[in-house]
Amino acid sequence: MGRMKILIRVPNWIGDSVLARPAIESISGNFPEAELWLSAAEWVKDVFSSDGKIKGIVPLLPTNDVNGLRAAARKLRAQRFDIGILLTNSFGSALLFSFAGIPQRWGYASDGRRMLLTRAVRKTSRDTPRHQVHYYLDLVSGLGLKTRPPELRLTVPEEGKERARRLLEEQSVDPRQPLLILSPGAAYGPAKRWPASRFAELASLFQKRNDAAVVVIGSAAESDIAAEISSSLSQKPVVLTGKTSLPQLMGVISLARLIVSNDSGPIHLANALRVPVIGIFGPTDPAVTGPFEQPAAVVKKDVPCWPCSYRKCPYDHRCMMSINPEEVYRAAEALWR
Repeated sequence: MGRMKILIRVPNWIGDSVLARPAIESISGNFPEAELWLSAAEWVKDVFSSDGKIKGIVPLLPTNDVNGLRAAARKLRAQRFDIGILLTNSFGSALLFSFAGIPQRWGYASDGRRMLLTRAVRKTSRDTPRHQVHYYLDLVSGLGLKTRPPELRLTVPEEGKERARRLLEEQSVDPRQPLLILSPGAAYGPAKRWPASRFAELASLFQKRNDAAVVVIGSAAESDIAAEISSSLSQKPVVLTGKTSLPQLMGVISLARLIVSNDSGPIHLANALRVPVIGIFGPTDPAVTGPFEQPAAVVKKDVPCWPCSYRKCPYDHRCMMSINPEEVYRAAEALWR
């Protein structure tokens, strides 16, 4: 009889995948003799590439229709997994595990999928906000498993850092200058984005006062935001939006003295890499999705409509518009090492 095989469906977002790592490590600790596999989207799989306890990563296949669902289920069925653990909350992810014939299917009893799970954990209602790290760990403990003290930790191997240095040198970044990274996008929607003009003003302050080299990161879809920042600066930043793979992005972040970001994935990448982080928060709650580790700080405003979690503000976006570059700079000064 072979070793037990466990498949964990990880979140689809980079930031959430980082925050789920302590839960995955706890699951691994409960089943030290088992083969641990992950089911992950292509764009997040490298969050786990350095984890030696992961036997393999099963790529997600399209499941937009019945034929796609059946094809994906056949792929999983062939692997003969014994347990499937869902860190995602969607009905579709539980349906796939059920179609794949995974005997034990564990997860939160959400989105009407209780009937698809063999062990369903009820979400606990709490009076105070619960960080997403603990949300994933609560699932593990709700399954009757032991949890480890939560810690976010990512590492970039030295060769990865060296490739990042060469990439920056090719973009004419002086390695003697301290590196400031700006992450002005947010895939969730414009409500979570501090205006590009404010990021440009902040960059100018760091260029003038700290002789900083400024790098703007993000996805290809955020190139317009980066272009707006660049056009406002006389000393042009290096724009890497849409030009880096996830390992390259992690390498560049690992070289930074500081990263300033909206509530998005790069916050958690930098935080797990122990790069100082300033998080700029508008409609969402930093107690839930803010930086989990130190060194970090959050800049947000208390406004009557907060928190709303809208993707697009239907009003005047006051939660973000009332944050000025000078106060972000003052918060950043304390972390500028």
